[in-house]
Amino acid sequence: MKPICVVAFGAHPDDVELSAAGTLLVMKAQGHRVGIVDLTRGELGTRGTPAIRQAESEASTKILGIDFRLNLGLPDGSILNVPEQRLAVISAIRTTRPDIILCNALYDRHPDHGNAAELVEESAFLAGLKNIATVDAEGQQQESWRPRLVLHYIQDRYLNPTVVIDISAVFETKLQAITAFKSQFFDPNSQEPATYISSPEFLEGISSRSREMGRMIGVTYGEGFVAARTIGVKSLGDLI
Repeated sequence: MKPICVVAFGAHPDDVELSAAGTLLVMKAQGHRVGIVDLTRGELGTRGTPAIRQAESEASTKILGIDFRLNLGLPDGSILNVPEQRLAVISAIRTTRPDIILCNALYDRHPDHGNAAELVEESAFLAGLKNIATVDAEGQQQESWRPRLVLHYIQDRYLNPTVVIDISAVFETKLQAITAFKSQFFDPNSQEPATYISSPEFLEGISSRSREMGRMIGVTYGEGFVAARTIGVKSLGDLI
């Protein structure tokens, strides 16, 4: 199998870990190039600070063993499908040149998630238009690039998956990557305000969702994704 590049976009640091880290681990173990692009620094989060979130992001990145991680510094709480934000995402796509993009849920509890899904989906198409000009970090003109496929991971709200990836072999590593964001999740000694995701029940729900997705395809743990368009395969042998 020819190696491909898979890039997971997340509205906030930890979005990818919560919903798609297992798939990145599976792809990396198969010899593919994988990375994460965080759209914001999560600066509006009730717990922690942007500096803490950055340190946690770096710790999670080491656990995942991915090839790269970028942060676009878009405004937390104000992700919008507008020209300046599209250009930032287009530039990131042209820099990383993914064959497959994973990104936020099309519909979810946090408004940034659905907005990010729309922003990345549209930017993935526009990145293939040569007459949209962008430059890289060194100010060099970038070549156009269009990913073959965009998949949306499933977050807080349940969505019926188009495809489920078997992450049974890497599930414990996925949990380690999630809990690297210590400021955000359950810690009995934390003095930070309680939030929706800081209860022990939230992390239990992550495990339950993974078991539910796995059960759909006859494995222990899975991660589900939704495609905005029909997915084609070359052979029925590609299906479990």
